[in-house]
Amino acid sequence: MDNNKNKKIYIAGFDVFKDDAIKIGNKYKEICKLYGFMGLYPLDNTFSSSNLIFKGNVGLINESDIIVANLNNFRGQTMDDGTAFELGYGYALGKLLYGYMDDDRSMIRKIGYKDSDGYNVEDFDKPINLMIAESTNIVKGDFESCVKRLKRDLTK
Repeated sequence: MDNNKNKKIYIAGFDVFKDDAIKIGNKYKEICKLYGFMGLYPLDNTFSSSNLIFKGNVGLINESDIIVANLNNFRGQTMDDGTAFELGYGYALGKLLYGYMDDDRSMIRKIGYKDSDGYNVEDFDKPINLMIAESTNIVKGDFESCVKRLKRDLTK
């Protein structure tokens, strides 16, 4: 029997800001189903006020067992800050965290020793800030490759 069948994945990331966000969410939920999980997408909530959206997304995270997050750069040189919050909240709740990114080179290799504003870049050979890198299983690739790895890790 598949122990993952009832596990719920909260799908975190900036894909909700794309014009075809609903279509993307449906695709991601189908991928979850393909691998034996149930996907929860932020736009499953239909709220329009920021407070209700926040509460709805927190509710979905509470309901989930796992968070799978898009860690790719968004509006700058690092991941979406809302997604970072969701991962931190999930970590505090003891959720299993997975993330995916296209470029998993170290931050130093991607950005250099100073960022565009002159701030020092941490040098821990991680592809993203250490708080995310140390709490999240990072997979190079896309959403499906991340869920596939998650499935494999859980069946070991």
